[in-house]
Amino acid sequence: MLPRSSLFVFPSDLVDEGVDEVLARVRERGVAAVTVAVAYHQARDVVPRGKAGRVVHRRDGVFLPLPPEVWKGVRLRPPGQPLVEQEAVARLRERAGDVLAWTVFLHNTTLGSAFPEVCAETCFGDRLIADLCPANPDVADYAVALARTAAAVGPVVAEALSYGTFDHGHHHERSFVPLGPGERLLMGLCFCVDCRNAAQAAGVDAERLRAAVAGHLDRALEGGAPATPADLPALRAAVGDELDDFLAVRQGVVTALTRNVAAAVHEDGGELVYLDLTGALLGYGDGAPEGPPAAEQGWRLGVDVPALTAVADGYACLGYVRDVARVRADVASVAAAAGGRCPVRVVLRPGHPDTLDAAHLAAKVAACASAGAAAVDFYNYGMYPAPVLDRIAACW
Repeated sequence: MLPRSSLFVFPSDLVDEGVDEVLARVRERGVAAVTVAVAYHQARDVVPRGKAGRVVHRRDGVFLPLPPEVWKGVRLRPPGQPLVEQEAVARLRERAGDVLAWTVFLHNTTLGSAFPEVCAETCFGDRLIADLCPANPDVADYAVALARTAAAVGPVVAEALSYGTFDHGHHHERSFVPLGPGERLLMGLCFCVDCRNAAQAAGVDAERLRAAVAGHLDRALEGGAPATPADLPALRAAVGDELDDFLAVRQGVVTALTRNVAAAVHEDGGELVYLDLTGALLGYGDGAPEGPPAAEQGWRLGVDVPALTAVADGYACLGYVRDVARVRADVASVAAAAGGRCPVRVVLRPGHPDTLDAAHLAAKVAACASAGAAAVDFYNYGMYPAPVLDRIAACW
């Protein structure tokens, strides 16, 4: 059975403080489990309590050995993370009761740079090398093998098992053309051969849509088109009604891949928790999401909550929200869409930019429970000061 609460932890935290020390501090906060990164992506993080420094540069790769029988014939193989961090994950597995395997799937710049042909492709033919395309067969094989590898640690928390976005991928991402939110969304749509084939099989003229998207973006890039909101009516008006069917195909691609990943995990006796990144897309920077509730905006990433909750053992949404009422509305929308097919988890940030104090965090935890959440998790152990983590204990 999945735990009712967990704290997200990086292997670097385990190395920096020691496995037993981290476990003790997690338990002091009344948290039941640790969700540890077993496959991660490039990032630069500030760690306020770091003993070896205050900035950590993370890289793509796995914190586990790759079982030869699982990876046989798989074209895409992730690099390994530092051995000392792999050893820390192994010690955590030995000493902790409940451990979940936090696994980043398709956001991998190292693999994308080595194999650009498996990455998302814009309407102009540009490759977005930070995002592996979920419609690509090699990527699908990679995702299944990665899930089976991660399942050896515990229930797999599947992050980035969906399409990516134009706005998230590289450091120093720059555009001196003021693109609107709708234009930025359209720039991230994948028109690779596998996505076009999937669309054509569903009766969607992907080439006509690609040309319409490219034409609209060309006008925007030349300064000749007003900014378009990132909502479906405005986007339909900009590029045509066929966009709806194309987006539905993308949702089908993500669901099919997740079904295969879940089946592989289940064959090995494991569980899969789908981590929906829609909440980060809406409120990561300021904790102030706008527009409809989260479950109604998953189409941006190819996420179909009812379909995914039918194949997963748990569904985690990101409550990166400051306003308590909005947290409740977002969680309620996901719980309603899940329809009881699997338990819903919510990931909260106990501090900046979402949470002001312990009472505020406790109110959000209560709101999640009242909206139908079965569990609340907290992000992230090493990236907050100790007094901020102390707020968690007041939630129970």
